Amino acid sequence: MAAKKKRRTTLHHGRRPARRAKVAAPIVRRAPAQGAWLVPTRWLKFVIALFLLPVCAILTQTFFTVFARAAVTQRLWAGEEFWFFSLGAILWLIAFFGLPRPMLVYVFGHELTHALWVVLMGGRVTRFRVGRDGGHIVTDRNNFWIALAPYFFPLYSLLAIGAYGLLGLFFNVQPYGRLLYAVIGATWAFHFTFTCWMIPKKQTDLTDHGTFFSLVVIYLMNLALLSVMLVLASSEITFAGLGRDFVANTEKFAHWVSARL
Repeated sequence: MAAKKKRRTTLHHGRRPARRAKVAAPIVRRAPAQGAWLVPTRWLKFVIALFLLPVCAILTQTFFTVFARAAVTQRLWAGEEFWFFSLGAILWLIAFFGLPRPMLVYVFGHELTHALWVVLMGGRVTRFRVGRDGGHIVTDRNNFWIALAPYFFPLYSLLAIGAYGLLGLFFNVQPYGRLLYAVIGATWAFHFTFTCWMIPKKQTDLTDHGTFFSLVVIYLMNLALLSVMLVLASSEITFAGLGRDFVANTEKFAHWVSARL
């Protein structure tokens, strides 16, 4: 039976708690097979992150190209979806910088996202704890998807969309579509601001798998999610069109690289 692993998040604010002495557990190392070449997983993830950087650059160019085209030629900015999403985001930004931050709400969503991804990965959660000073879960499974999920998976936005869809099975929710866009804007801004605020705090979620690798994955996944939201928010933008732009930008990048080799 696999040993239980603790996925922990610690938020420090105000006075820091006194440090407790840690008892080192015995480490059992297996001798590598003869002739085997061992590569530390952090080094491997660092190399993977380097190869993902061009993907980040190409997807960034694609997103802003499609967004600019939709805003100028398709008047995306004039749609009520854009305005209510922006209104929700602005209201949250005012609350984030001007009011006490709802730490308990964030910690609960953070740990719940860890737990959800543990279940999605076939694991089991045996303990779930949250508080204003931080939280943790105890589970028998851990990987970088589980560790980084709270930084690219906007749980509250997806819960709002799910609740809207569920209520739509029983009631006419069409008149409340504007409210949905405002809620998505506020909850996504909640996700974005807390993610940016937490990353510099040296969370073990990031350092356990290499900070550089973690940041690249977080950026790429958030940008991919924004691209999906852009397609869903515009009737003129399709996934096929976004894919064609991505392929075209990839070819341009390849030509640019080959011209300099």
